[in-house]
Amino acid sequence: MSREPVMPDSVVPPVGLGLSVQYATEAPELPRWRLRRWVQRAVEWVAREEAELLETPRFQRAELTLRLVDAQEGQALNHSYRQRDYATNVLTFEYGVDESGTASGDIVLCVPVLHREAAEQGKPLLAHAAHLTVHGVLHALGYDHIEEDDALEMEALEARILAGLGIPDPYQ
Repeated sequence: MSREPVMPDSVVPPVGLGLSVQYATEAPELPRWRLRRWVQRAVEWVAREEAELLETPRFQRAELTLRLVDAQEGQALNHSYRQRDYATNVLTFEYGVDESGTASGDIVLCVPVLHREAAEQGKPLLAHAAHLTVHGVLHALGYDHIEEDDALEMEALEARILAGLGIPDPYQ
């Protein structure tokens, strides 16, 4: 296994992470340790980049739940919350940052959709799963891609985080 690139030289502010991983479907290829690693890396990168840009950090802790679901649950959630009647790859519920500086959110990954998309796009499953996990974490931390400028910023941040994990830019 190759060594991971390290984060650029700068002080990473201490950021706590509370992560709950729920398996509503089997996903042996996505063990908790691997998911935690991806989530932790995304949270650390956001904290580091925001520390360089903002006078006061937006959050000091992240409390996240990552739920892996089957297509039926993925479709039901997408229909209930987005009025779209199909299973999507990732859904994120962002709850904001509370007065104690804790950002919170729920991220739902639909395992069959991850498998299908990775195969269709000719990408390794783990690279695609890492990308969508990071994407979901960024949404949980307040990033979005509604406006073109925001989309470009979010995609660039995803690419930097994934590069730090040794994963190629998914947008290339």
